[in-house]
Amino acid sequence: MTTTVRTRVAIVGAGPAGLLLSHLLEQAGIESVVIDQRSRDEIESTIRAGILEQGTVELLDTIGPASRARTVGHRHDGIELRFEGEGHRIDFAASVGRAVWLYPQHEVLKDLIAARLAAGQDLRFGVTAERIENGDRPRVIARDADGAPFEIEAEFVVGSDGSRSVARAAVTGSSTGGYFREYPFAWFGVLCEAPPSSDELIYSNSPDGFALVSQRSATVQRMYFQCAPDTDTAAYSEAQLWDELQKRVPGTELKQGPIFQRDVLRFRSFVAHELRRGRVALVGDAAHTVPPTGAKGMNLAIADVRVLAKALRALLLDGEERLLDAYPETVSRRIWKAQHFSWWMTSMLHAAPDATDFDRRRQLGELRTVVESEHGRAYLAEAYCGWPLDV
Repeated sequence: MTTTVRTRVAIVGAGPAGLLLSHLLEQAGIESVVIDQRSRDEIESTIRAGILEQGTVELLDTIGPASRARTVGHRHDGIELRFEGEGHRIDFAASVGRAVWLYPQHEVLKDLIAARLAAGQDLRFGVTAERIENGDRPRVIARDADGAPFEIEAEFVVGSDGSRSVARAAVTGSSTGGYFREYPFAWFGVLCEAPPSSDELIYSNSPDGFALVSQRSATVQRMYFQCAPDTDTAAYSEAQLWDELQKRVPGTELKQGPIFQRDVLRFRSFVAHELRRGRVALVGDAAHTVPPTGAKGMNLAIADVRVLAKALRALLLDGEERLLDAYPETVSRRIWKAQHFSWWMTSMLHAAPDATDFDRRRQLGELRTVVESEHGRAYLAEAYCGWPLDV
């Protein structure tokens, strides 16, 4: 027997976008049900990086004391671009008067889950959405944690269920309907027990390929270096990993320690052909993905939610569809700006497998143009810190 739940908004996916949307809807007095096929422990323990734009932090502030972005996260007022053995600081405060916060995504999720459960949110883990039936009263067809048939009937459905979205088919007609680009390289990431090698992130361009020196805490650091997409994480010894990282950050001595996690992160860009159809809309990775170089992924999702929450308030409280009709065009402007910025940062900093000497020298010229130009530094700072959320 199928269990049916009725609500105003059904949200598929308990990631940052889905959880924050449920919070913003509650503030407007609109009830929602949030489901996710993962367990709470799986969501909170999957370690993922996180650079939060200032606007994202300000929006997370609205969940109250549960948000630890400002107290546990680390404010960064700049980054370093390193090439030809020299570092060049991009000063965000001087260029655009804004900042970013280093705060991992899984910590954001812990904050949001705690806040939503404390508020009485109907949040259901272990529920697998199988399909979305679009219409005047759309339905989420799913199975609960025990495998029993389960469905949600709502006035609107939001797909925030990640890059392998089930909801996407109800909007675009297929799970893969979109604009797609795959890059010919990936990042080999390591987590290590060591003090920070730098106070701010280092984005390093070298003849051997790209490297990123990031941080997690006073004792745990995150670093990446460019690799082939099919690289085996077991292909390197720990000593070889440190050698590979160090040679790609000339001029900075990395502080080393035991490596306790390693993974390979593939580079893909995607934007769904459609972002809303009828009473179903997409947000976050269900709608778009970007390479991690520009730190736009979670921030784009939050920006989507800000726009969609306003549109749903107008629709469900006032019967006004104008903002909802404008939703795809409104968020697409930001999405494609972020796609460009992510592509630009990626192409400027990474060594393409087929790069020639001309390509290498052109790339260095581009880097010099950025760091030696007030306008170049300002563009990087503005895009990295994020465009205003208000639309």
